[in-house]
Amino acid sequence: MSDMGNVVNTVTLRVNRFAPRPERDRDRSRGGSPFAKKSSPFGGSGASARRRPRGKQWVQDYTLSARPEDTVLDCLLSIKRTIDPTLAFRYSCGHGMCGSDAVSINGTPTLLCTATVKDWAKQPSVSMVDDEGFRHTGDTAVIETDDGDDSGNLGIIELAPLPGFPVQRDLIADIDQMLDQIRRLKPYLQANDELATTDEGKIDVFEYLQRPEQLAKYEQLSNCIACGTCEGSCPVYAGGEAFIGPAALITASRFINDSRDVQAAARMDAIDSADGIAACQSVRACSRECPRGIDVGEEIWQLIAQIKER
Repeated sequence: MSDMGNVVNTVTLRVNRFAPRPERDRDRSRGGSPFAKKSSPFGGSGASARRRPRGKQWVQDYTLSARPEDTVLDCLLSIKRTIDPTLAFRYSCGHGMCGSDAVSINGTPTLLCTATVKDWAKQPSVSMVDDEGFRHTGDTAVIETDDGDDSGNLGIIELAPLPGFPVQRDLIADIDQMLDQIRRLKPYLQANDELATTDEGKIDVFEYLQRPEQLAKYEQLSNCIACGTCEGSCPVYAGGEAFIGPAALITASRFINDSRDVQAAARMDAIDSADGIAACQSVRACSRECPRGIDVGEEIWQLIAQIKER
């Protein structure tokens, strides 16, 4: 009988780790980004501004048994429970609904719980270097392993914290600045204070119904889970101290396009600034990896058009 059925698949997680050093009183008094405008409504200044912490950085490999259909989150939980309890990462629902486990996988911002080993594991490449130490363009060999290979090596997955945010520890990024920016834009429905009633004095619930075409204008935008993958992909956003960022703009657009909201003009005024919508360079990198399927770049472009037309 063949021993192929006894082959155990393994995968290597190459994790960029970070351990912050204790903060001193002198460090607390230092300001934030020198590029942030002090007058910006979207960023802080002085001691209240966020800055990147200092500490020890290193890369650590973990090799463990895994199935191709396992998620990267499954692998990290296995490491946490059986190999290294000090490894830090964040997650909650595990089903792509909360957005708390966004990291960089192989350089791409995405969610740990939706990324599978078979989709993200890659085989290591070996550079073909000549005797003088030079590598010619295109001279890169790839070590290939077949599914039936006796080694059972599925490949390597490189993990790093979400780009554009300060790192708290290992794979945990500090996204508070992004959430604060969203809160400043009042992410809730602001309807008028008049309560519609029927002739009998009861609440007229039908007064608040929307037509399908009205719902379609913002329904997809309401699926945003504020995971930060669009911010991590944006080349303009960096820590949130200046550019408001695509996540906050999507939140604003969701209510601007809601026919029940009466503060559309005020919402447009809030983002119509140098650090707001004007800072977007329309690169559209924010659209590539949205886990909820929102075309972030297109929505922001439509928002720019709305502001210019008013």
